[in-house]
Amino acid sequence: MRVRVLLIGTGGREHAIAAALAADPAVTALVCAPGNPGMAALGEQVDVDPLDPAAVAALAVERSADLVVVGPEAPLVAGVADAVRAKGIPCFGPSQAAAALEGSKAFAKDVMRAAGVPTARSFVCTTPDELARSLDEFGPPYVVKDDGLAAGKGVIVTDDRDAALAHGAACERVVVEEYLAGPEVSLFVVTDGTAAVPLQPAQDFKRIFDGDQGPNTGGMGAYSPLPWAPPDLVERVMAEVVQPTMAEMRHRGAPFVGTLYVGLAITAGGPKVIEFNCRFGDPETQVVLARLETPLAGVLHAAAVGRLAEDPPLAWRSGAAVCVVMASAGYPESSRKGDVITGADGVPGVIHAGTARRADGALVTAGGRVLTCTARGTTLAEARAAAYALVHGVQFDGAQFRTDIALAAVEDRVSVPVHGA
Repeated sequence: MRVRVLLIGTGGREHAIAAALAADPAVTALVCAPGNPGMAALGEQVDVDPLDPAAVAALAVERSADLVVVGPEAPLVAGVADAVRAKGIPCFGPSQAAAALEGSKAFAKDVMRAAGVPTARSFVCTTPDELARSLDEFGPPYVVKDDGLAAGKGVIVTDDRDAALAHGAACERVVVEEYLAGPEVSLFVVTDGTAAVPLQPAQDFKRIFDGDQGPNTGGMGAYSPLPWAPPDLVERVMAEVVQPTMAEMRHRGAPFVGTLYVGLAITAGGPKVIEFNCRFGDPETQVVLARLETPLAGVLHAAAVGRLAEDPPLAWRSGAAVCVVMASAGYPESSRKGDVITGADGVPGVIHAGTARRADGALVTAGGRVLTCTARGTTLAEARAAAYALVHGVQFDGAQFRTDIALAAVEDRVSVPVHGA
């Protein structure tokens, strides 16, 4: 198989995908649209509005793409995959209807209820009175989620009822859930709508500060594999969550093609779904793809054309991978732009997300999460040390990063609730 790939997106997830595709001998051409400075060495960069379905589809036709891979959620919710498929071009990414699994928390909860998927009890609230009643029904810790897309920052988990009320008041519609106690896991599942193939689980770190303190972010780091995870975790999630969800989406006339991101809490009652996303997660993609030995293009193409069941099982590299996000000053409330970055250009494992190239050629900050320093090792401890070595080789004013990514796992301090305890 030889494929020309058009990759849509600008972030760290897309840079990681681009690196995996560029290393695949089956990929004869890679166009990154719009791309970022880190992706410039991997493929041609073309300016396009990722949220304009017609423009993306036209670019796919113009470049004779054999496969379009849509990285971020917003273009998928906008219907980019539908427009590409309407041109007869295979697309890895769900339709607009299927992307509602991420585009609306309320829709996702409705699908889970219909499919019998284990998840937290919840209420959908549109008025202050509904919000207050729902918070009191569950009690603290309060979990309030913006119903729509919020770039990973639309969720508040707090013991402060006033803060929960204020977060809900700032949203048009929210989902209030009972709190799920237990360590969190991210599982990516590649699917063609019927067949589904799990990738290796990962864990990310949402809070901005060490010790899981401070506000939620899009993710400040991740690691894989999870030495503490129950041995039957993936098998159980596939049987109890993924297959029923896929069947329900087919029943609704919106089969899900692409990556189903299953965010889980490992509770005393077993794994329960916190959320669904309709694409690879960032920064978990960086560590999961770093460990994937199977060439990526063939897997994504097989899913896009409905032949995933014909593919051989995925092969994985031994050892572990860890990534640490470096964020800009002010993140997550804001992000300072224009700070000069040194030590990042052309360094293997340094994945670009919020960067830009100044007119004089200098690399500068251009977003909240700026870089993801990703490394592999024979052990989790070695991978962690290597990732932090990359972090300390990069400098920019105001840089923020957590110092405890994967530390609890390395020190065997991750506690998994015991069933029935």
